[in-house]
Amino acid sequence: MSNVLTDKNGIKHYLITIKVNGDEYTKLVKGNTVLVNFLRDALDLTGTKRGCELGDCGSCTVLMDGKPVNSCLVLAVEADGREITTIEGVASIDGLDHLQDQFINNAALQCGYCTPGMILSAKALLASNPKPTEDEVRTAIAGNLCRCTGYVHIVKAIMAASGQEV
Repeated sequence: MSNVLTDKNGIKHYLITIKVNGDEYTKLVKGNTVLVNFLRDALDLTGTKRGCELGDCGSCTVLMDGKPVNSCLVLAVEADGREITTIEGVASIDGLDHLQDQFINNAALQCGYCTPGMILSAKALLASNPKPTEDEVRTAIAGNLCRCTGYVHIVKAIMAASGQEV
């Protein structure tokens, strides 16, 4: 990261290049900008939710190089040169992803605030383990808090997306 600029107030700004949902962006960011704010404010990708901003709730979960991370705990400069997937990058031009369909079909959402993080955590799980057990599903989503559903339908949806039943 050689492109560092200091503004008149002494605040450092970094030129980063990041691939988000398949599109590459080069942007100037303050050194203390967290990834969730970069995605929402600089790229207008508001599907990634701000929640606790402490890494406890998982509502800001995105995939960084295919692995789930709490984007409230990752600085945007740490994502320089990395590939990020947000909820906006899960569906395709042809329609919703199979996992998203299963969330709908299994009534796995109510208010929907946790849903983007849940889906991205589940996408990472299913990419590495296409036929997880119920316990493995519960472990994979353990960092994502839901106050509405009680998790039963979420687990059922993820299991259905894997071709299994609970």
